[in-house]
Amino acid sequence: MDYRVALAIGLPLTVGIAAVASAFALGRAVAAAMDATGRQPEAAGKILLTMVIGSALIEAITIYALVFAFSLAGKLQ
Repeated sequence: MDYRVALAIGLPLTVGIAAVASAFALGRAVAAAMDATGRQPEAAGKILLTMVIGSALIEAITIYALVFAFSLAGKLQ
């Protein structure tokens, strides 16, 4: 198998897996934050701040996978 075939198959799979994992992680993070806010409404500000920072880090992983895929996509030609 040529390396271009492996890249053509692997790059979309990598981005897809990263996107699905990010979606599940964000879902769990938001659900946990909503549960925590329901239990302690007075701490909603701190919970929101922590959730936003965590969500940004989770999304960064997906963006890194996308940048990695685009950088390797140049090798296909």
